[in-house]
Amino acid sequence: MTGRNLAVLALGAVALATGAWLSPAPQAPAITVYKSPTCGCCAKWVDHLRAAGFKVVVHDTDDLAAVKASVGVPTGLASCHTALVGSYLVEGHVPADLIRRLLRERPAAAGLAVPGMPGASPGMDVPRAGSYDVLVFDKQGKTRIYATR
Repeated sequence: MTGRNLAVLALGAVALATGAWLSPAPQAPAITVYKSPTCGCCAKWVDHLRAAGFKVVVHDTDDLAAVKASVGVPTGLASCHTALVGSYLVEGHVPADLIRRLLRERPAAAGLAVPGMPGASPGMDVPRAGSYDVLVFDKQGKTRIYATR
C-alpha cells in the first residue's frame, strides 16, 4: 500500500470515527428583517448578515413603528430596523458575530439592540466613527452592555 493510500484510509477512518460523514452541515441561522424600503443603511446591514452566513428574509414596510410595537421593542432602544432570530429580537445595527454569540449563549433576554444609528456599526460603516455599545435587554426594557465595539 502506498503512502497516499494510507493517508486516504486514515482520513476515512477519522471521518467515520468523528461522524463527519454522517453529520449534516450546520444550518445558517434564519433571520427576518423589517425595514423601510428606501433605507440604504438597512440594506447594507442585511448584506452584512448575508456575508456572515445568515439566511435573511426581508420585509419592507412603511410602518416600522407598528412592527416594533407588535414585537415588543422598548421605546428607548429603537433604531431604523427590527429583526427576529430564533426567540430573540435584534434592534438596529447589531454585528452578526454578536447575534451568533446570542444564539450560542441563549441568555434569558428579549434580544440585542444598538439604539440609534452609530456611525461605526455594520451598515453605517463610517470610518473612525468611534465606539458604540451593543445592549442586551429584557421584556421590561432593562438593559446592560453586551459588548462594546
